[in-house]
Amino acid sequence: QVQLLESGGGSVQPGGSLTLSCAASGFTLAGLAVAWFRQAPGKERLGVATINSEGRVSYADSVKGRFTISKDNAKNILYLRMNNLSPEDSAVYRCAAGNTVGKILSGNGVWGQGTQVTVSS
Repeated sequence: QVQLLESGGGSVQPGGSLTLSCAASGFTLAGLAVAWFRQAPGKERLGVATINSEGRVSYADSVKGRFTISKDNAKNILYLRMNNLSPEDSAVYRCAAGNTVGKILSGNGVWGQGTQVTVSS
């Protein structure tokens, strides 16, 4: 069965850190574009971080310098390290994989169900 399963979400105080994991099964992440998205209630979905099929990394301006996306092809897991979290980072975070970032965004990819991140004092 082809699927992505996120883990690592939870509640954290402002300034804290979390690492999200996204385990792939039924297919390999190697050579694919991968991405993390988030969506908060009443807000549009935001592409937080991506790694394209050539390995180029990009981040949304709002998370640059705080978040790090990485992929372990041997373990078939995608990660998102989040530092210096603020309440504005609270959202459901979802991982996705596909042949290209564009195809992921157009719906031609595999998506996880999401994991909740809540940042509050």
